[in-house]
Amino acid sequence: DIRSAVRPDPDRPMVDIANYVADYTIESKEAYDTARYMLLDSLGTAMLAMKFPECVKHLGPLVPGANLPGGARVPGTSHELDPVQAAFAIGTQIRWLDFNDTWLAAEWGHPSDNLGSILAVADYLGRKAAREGGEALTVRDVLGYAIKAHEIQGCYALKNSFNRVGQDHVILVRLASTAVATHMPRRRQGADHHGRVAQLDR
Repeated sequence: DIRSAVRPDPDRPMVDIANYVADYTIESKEAYDTARYMLLDSLGTAMLAMKFPECVKHLGPLVPGANLPGGARVPGTSHELDPVQAAFAIGTQIRWLDFNDTWLAAEWGHPSDNLGSILAVADYLGRKAAREGGEALTVRDVLGYAIKAHEIQGCYALKNSFNRVGQDHVILVRLASTAVATHMPRRRQGADHHGRVAQLDR
């Protein structure tokens, strides 16, 4: 009944993604080494973008002066923002020059675009943990989430061409970033299956 407000059960792909992000252990040294190179490359691209005023003007808060003390930091700036706005700013830095990594399959894309949300959430959670005496994410944690985001975006791009039906390839960045970013605050809590999917479905 399309008039019903009852939320349907999640479909299988959504459950698979949520379980993968929450449960899969990455053991490949090569994957971590590659992710480290990707992180360094992306940060280098982001810092080069800071030489372009048109990029820099997009990096602050939506309302001038509306910084969030203790929020997520934007590299190369003094901005402290809420994680959502910081994710946009960091993603803008990485993407601005069109130099970051490229994945070509049925759908093309730039998987390091996911670092915008991953780095913003990681920094926000780390600063929050420092204030509250909690456990912060490590760089290895960040690399692990980046690997999972690359895998999600890359695997869906292998068999799905969204641009053929008028969708932009960035839909896969939204999917992968949402999957990992919603799990990052819950990583130590052992969230149950329904909690995982509910976060991904928002």
